Amino acid sequence: MKPMLLTAATDIPIGNEWLYETKYDGFRCILEWERDELILKSRNGKILNQMFPEIISYCNEIQERITSFLPLTLDGELVSLTNNYQSNFSNVQLRGRMKKQDIILKHVQQFPCHYVVFDFLKYKGKKLTDLTLTKRKQKLNNLFKKLYLPTTISYEDCNRIQAIDVFDDSEVLWNKINVSNGEGIIAKQKTSYWIGDKRTVDWIKIKNWRTVSVILTKYDKSNGFFHGAVYKKDDLIEIVTFRHGLKEEELKTLSILFQSNGTKIGKEIWELEPSICVEIDCISFEGKHLREPRFHAFDFEKDISDCNWQQMQRQLSPLPPSIQLTHPKKPIWLASNIQKDDYLHYLQVVAPYFLPFLSDRLLTVIRFPHGSSGESFYQKNSPDTIPGFITIKQVEDIRYIVCNDIESLLWLGNQLALEFHIPFQTIHSNKPSEIVFDLDPPSVNEFSLAIEAALRMKAVLDQFGLQSFVKTSGGKGMQVYIPLPINTFSYEDTRVFTEFVCNFLIEQDPQWFTSERLKKNRQKKLYLDYVQHSEGKTIVAPYSPRGNEKGLIATPLNWDEVCGSLKPELFTIPSVLDRLKTQANPFRDFRQGVEEQKFADVLTQLKELIEKQTI
Repeated sequence: MKPMLLTAATDIPIGNEWLYETKYDGFRCILEWERDELILKSRNGKILNQMFPEIISYCNEIQERITSFLPLTLDGELVSLTNNYQSNFSNVQLRGRMKKQDIILKHVQQFPCHYVVFDFLKYKGKKLTDLTLTKRKQKLNNLFKKLYLPTTISYEDCNRIQAIDVFDDSEVLWNKINVSNGEGIIAKQKTSYWIGDKRTVDWIKIKNWRTVSVILTKYDKSNGFFHGAVYKKDDLIEIVTFRHGLKEEELKTLSILFQSNGTKIGKEIWELEPSICVEIDCISFEGKHLREPRFHAFDFEKDISDCNWQQMQRQLSPLPPSIQLTHPKKPIWLASNIQKDDYLHYLQVVAPYFLPFLSDRLLTVIRFPHGSSGESFYQKNSPDTIPGFITIKQVEDIRYIVCNDIESLLWLGNQLALEFHIPFQTIHSNKPSEIVFDLDPPSVNEFSLAIEAALRMKAVLDQFGLQSFVKTSGGKGMQVYIPLPINTFSYEDTRVFTEFVCNFLIEQDPQWFTSERLKKNRQKKLYLDYVQHSEGKTIVAPYSPRGNEKGLIATPLNWDEVCGSLKPELFTIPSVLDRLKTQANPFRDFRQGVEEQKFADVLTQLKELIEKQTI
């Protein structure tokens, strides 16, 4: 069975007869699920079970629930979700090329994939392809509800099979795709039937093209392709070869230009000095080249120096239309050469990791109107004039901003909010969602004390059977997190625990650690701050920058990274962006399994111990 294929278009069809879905950039895949066999099959008939074991494992986990509905066949896309509307194709492509099982399993740990289902082809062995799309969708939705599978896409959800979101309003979905830098939109006729291995106008794909400015560099007459590059510092880096999109006259003009003004460097290859800029449409930049490039237009007015790596990053990830960036070249962190546009690009990239901790929390920001070297001020109260997409929560006389989406985050970034501080609870509860220990050494020169405290604290938490997470503070210290079940334990409960743990560490090593609140009395010891964990207090959010000289990031770590070589200065904006390309977010599973935390048992034991000591 080969998939039904889509027809490309430039305009989204409008009308009540259409429904709309996100176009994800992954591997199209048919899932054939028999009682004794499970097959993931690509559009070319390749079996993908070995390359995507997390999907197979998940299917095995729910086998008992689904047995009575088998055999069934699903149509969908294997994706590596970076947000709810975007998939990282390079992760999926890399997985598809892997052969060795140990390498595949390592990649699964770092970048687990999802299978996004958008059609239902067989149910209990009966073909559904002669039903209309609307009826197939209804049956799919009913099946997922019976199986307690997600009927909406969430990149944070560890359920590896999810049903795609369906929209009746294309404008609403297109805006979400634009804001999230998704690949595009798919329009489907509600009355369409599923016809395998056929390209049909009943299913239309409209891509969210990006336009990148490049410098023409070479022409290869043997295949008719032109080469384009951008400057990365002083070096020209080739990023594209193209010929699609050129009209016959343009193709002829360019070939004559290269042959008459260029330098012949091969049998049929000419090179041109950097002088002409063109605009290239593409869908993304993967590896070393633009994907699906096509000529868009000449740009004779553009200075070739503006065709550079930094501009390419912005053109590939444009800001949402709702964000009007002001003073993009304004220096923010001079020591790291970070300008305002660089900062907003950072926020775009980390938003999927940052927002889960900001969402539904009363936000306090520190704004630096003139960059990190200038004056700063705390801001809890929202400005009087704010965009309509900003969420406000009134608490007594303060109008707090609640940062629930990327547009709000970018707007705050444009206001030069450089630090984001959050309480330990959401707006839906007066009880903490996590415990956070703040490990505060006297200065960055004693950061080794924070490392030692974190490791000793982890040993204690491991003894209690509690899962813990760790991050740098972005300053001179570190913070250790314990996720808690939502709306379960009070701050009085957590104080019993935090005070015990801190006092235990101090008793073990009084020469290193202290709970003395007055700095002048700490005698160069690390301050274990359990008082800070209380209602109304805040902590810097994971992935928040800091307003210090280099703009260091409060960076989540894997526990095996907490060692003698760890230094706060390792985690600048550029290094964290590089880090996220090569390894998983250490806080990715922060809320997973939280209900199984043994905190209630630990708390009971501590309260009994305290009660005995007071008798």
